[in-house]
Amino acid sequence: MRIAQLGLAVTVLLGWELAARYGAIDEFFFSRPSDIAVRLSDWFGSGSIWRHMRLTVVEAALGLGIGGIAGLVLGFALARMRFVAAVVEPYVRIGNALPRVVLAPIFLLWFGLGIWSKVALGVSLVVFIVFFNTYQGVREADQLLVDNARMLGATERQLWRYVLLPSALTWILASLRLSVGFAVIGAVVGEYLGSASGLGYLIAQAEGTFDTTGVFAGIAVLCAVVVVVDMAADRAERHLLRWQPVRGTAITKGKQE
Repeated sequence: MRIAQLGLAVTVLLGWELAARYGAIDEFFFSRPSDIAVRLSDWFGSGSIWRHMRLTVVEAALGLGIGGIAGLVLGFALARMRFVAAVVEPYVRIGNALPRVVLAPIFLLWFGLGIWSKVALGVSLVVFIVFFNTYQGVREADQLLVDNARMLGATERQLWRYVLLPSALTWILASLRLSVGFAVIGAVVGEYLGSASGLGYLIAQAEGTFDTTGVFAGIAVLCAVVVVVDMAADRAERHLLRWQPVRGTAITKGKQE
């Protein structure tokens, strides 16, 4: 699988390079992978890219953390309070339907050009994803397990810890993995619209001077950051869900017996 994935990437990059070199595509609009590699080498060699990466990662991490916690709390609370959930449901759907990117200029006015306007945009993108998954995960908990836990004398806190949270954990982790990309989008879009540093600022500066090589190089760095974070999230998810049986194991054992 890894060889096939690497082969696909090499094929695409090689085709892109040859198409640019022999005039099949215009280098002004698409640049060349070799030029992008040279630019990346210059950035990392001089160390100028690190402060931009660090700022974007911090903004995305704060947006993911704050939005994730807010979504978890709201999802658990509304899932257990049916009447309140029914009252606020139309407003939650309106908020979710609102294109959060259009809020970026407002966040810039409220919080300025510093880090918190980007964090606010990231939170607005993440919170609804985590909220809806948490809410659905808690609602999907087996009611028989909930009733049995209550019959055995479980308190509300124990019910949340030992029944509801494990039942919703798969939903929550899936939403957090999806939210990683949206947190990065929030940070980059905010930097793109107004900032003095960050990967979004770097891409905006390159775009302003028609430097397609710089634009693609910035996108490549962003992709690398998201892939690394996603791999870390995947490892954490497997660790947290290690108590769950592997699908197909029980069936295989039954056939062997």
